[in-house]
Amino acid sequence: MRVDVDRAKCCGAGMCTLTEPLVFDQSPEDGTVVLLRPHPPEELWDSVEECARVCPSQAISLDEHA
Repeated sequence: MRVDVDRAKCCGAGMCTLTEPLVFDQSPEDGTVVLLRPHPPEELWDSVEECARVCPSQAISLDEHA
């Protein structure tokens, strides 16, 4: 799985960071998403998929075949 984020779309809600802090963080400057692991290990895929679902600005995209 490959994770991509669009920081321009991010509203800084922080749901991704709260749901999966091993993959996502927030910028201290503006609170937007910071991607820590673009290719998370398989054991984190369910929570990363949850992050994409709950993102209010739809700033997280997943490529499950990458």
